[in-house]
Parts: sequence; structure tokens; C-alpha cells
Amino acid sequence: MTTFLEVRDLSVAFATENGMARVLDAVSFGMRAGEIMGLVGESGCGKTTLARAVLGVLPETAVIGGGRILFEGADLLATDTQALRGRVITFIPQDPFGSFSPLFTVGDQMRELMRWKSPDRARDERGYAAGRRRSDTSRILAALRDVQLPDPERLLRKFPHELSGGQRQRVMIAMALLPEPRLVIADEPTTALDVTIQAQILKLLRRLASDRGASVLFTTHDLGTAWEICDRVTVMYAGQEAETADVVDFFARPRHPYTGMLLASLPTQGAALRGIPGDVPSPFAPPPGCRFHPRCPRAAEVCAQAQIASAEPAPGHHVRCHHPHLWPAT
Repeated sequence: MTTFLEVRDLSVAFATENGMARVLDAVSFGMRAGEIMGLVGESGCGKTTLARAVLGVLPETAVIGGGRILFEGADLLATDTQALRGRVITFIPQDPFGSFSPLFTVGDQMRELMRWKSPDRARDERGYAAGRRRSDTSRILAALRDVQLPDPERLLRKFPHELSGGQRQRVMIAMALLPEPRLVIADEPTTALDVTIQAQILKLLRRLASDRGASVLFTTHDLGTAWEICDRVTVMYAGQEAETADVVDFFARPRHPYTGMLLASLPTQGAALRGIPGDVPSPFAPPPGCRFHPRCPRAAEVCAQAQIASAEPAPGHHVRCHHPHLWPAT
């Protein structure tokens, strides 16, 4: 599979009352067509900012300090992404309830989406012809059945508050897939759901993405979720990517010290809980070089002086570390 999304040395900061928060620091990773790529990391590591930079919806306080985002060869930072957003690239939010208007029915909001983003809409089309309205309605009903929502005609007449959290997230998945996108960005879409519903949503999203040929950029702080749904994983730490690998290789043979210590901290039956000593650095005054070096057991002087380009110790396995090592260290 070819790389169709590539982030190169992307740096993003936010202007705040306390100064500039350097949220992304020269992040690079590549994503292949047809796969589910997981962006994994703790809260505040920059994964959501990275996803929103790809989508082109960073807030006005964001300052892009450099880098490129290449989507099918075009630099999204150098071109107007309005035509891509919501059609070629779509979004599944973390909070589906906050993404709906409480004043309109689910059907009204889905039809409004299709009025402007339907695959049947011609680029120079004016108005909303009755024939396309009927076609779009048929697509909407089929999409709701695909996400396993019964009686879709009745559901379209409901308001968002009349649906459960799992139902709202299923509607969001249907809306993200209706324009037949090539890339779906899913920002921790199961965080607000209970464990049973999470498993159903993950299985559903993976099946639908495969059936419809869509790639998914999936952000999560949950390693178990990454294992369940992702083909490959990029782990981030304090605004830098640490490691990218096939999901099986990622869990079985981590190379970066942070990845190894993160996996070692997962609770296991009969073992004491383990953490990572030290604290996550502040984005207002991040350490130079590798941001993990103040907490790293393998850190050397060079780690505090400069970042290192991503190396490939095994095919498809990339690690940004001066001292990559198979973990647990022996």
C-alpha cells in the first residue's frame, strides 16, 4: 500500500496568556491508504492537535511553526482545504452530543449535511432538486441500517437528546461515512461510552471502514482500544512522535524507552502497579532534544542536545531515539 497521508516535521504552538505553548514539535509520520492508523498517547501529548491540523480546523490561536501535511501529494497547509473537509476528509468527534444542534431533528441535520456534501451533488449545482433529495434520503436510511440502528425512519424524527450515547455515536459514524470520504479522522470516539458499547462501536467502525474503502486516523489514550481496531500505531509523547509500527510488532517488540515503559505500566494480574518516574514536561518550557530524556533510563548527553531523525530498525518499524532498544531491556 502506498503512503497517501504524510506529516513532515510539523510544529504547532498556541498563543496563551502564559506565553506560547509548543504542542507539536517537528512531528513526522506516514499513513497508508486503506489502513487504520492509531495516534496513541497520554492526554495533552498533541494527538488531537495533530488530527485537527490534518482536518484544517485548528483554532485561531494556533501558530504553525513549520512542516508539511501531504494528502495524496497535495500540501494541506499550502492549499484551501474547504473543498476537502466534510467530503473527502471527514470527522467523528469525541462528544457526539455536543456536535448536534439540540434545536433540529436528527433527520434535519443529516439532510443538511447531504445537501452540501452528498456524493451525488455536482460541483456547480444550484438549489436542491427533488430527485437528489430522494436519493440522499435513501442513502441516509441505508447508512443508519449499516450502523445497526433499527427503524431509521422513526429515528430521523427524533431530536439528539432522545437518543442514547451509543445511538448518537452510531449516527455520527453514519454521517462521517455518508459523503464517501477517503479519510476519516476519529478523535477518541468511544471515550464517553461504557465498555460494552465501546466494543460494539469499534467493531462497527472497523467493518464499515473496510467495506467502504476509507482510511481512518484514530486518536486514543487507550492501548487496549488501539490493539482492537488499529493496523498500525504511532505513539506520541509531549508533542513528539516516539515510535510507529505494525500493531502486533508495536506491542510485542517496542523499541523506544517511553513505549517500553508505557506498555510495562499496563496492569497485569498478580503484579504490582508500575508507573513511569518523573513528570510530563510543560509545553511552555519543554526540554531540548528528546522530550522524554529527563525521565529516560537510557538517556545520554546527546539526548538533551538534539532530536534524531526517525530510524527504521526493522521493516515498517520507525523509532525516533538515539538509543533504540528492544524492551523490556535485558
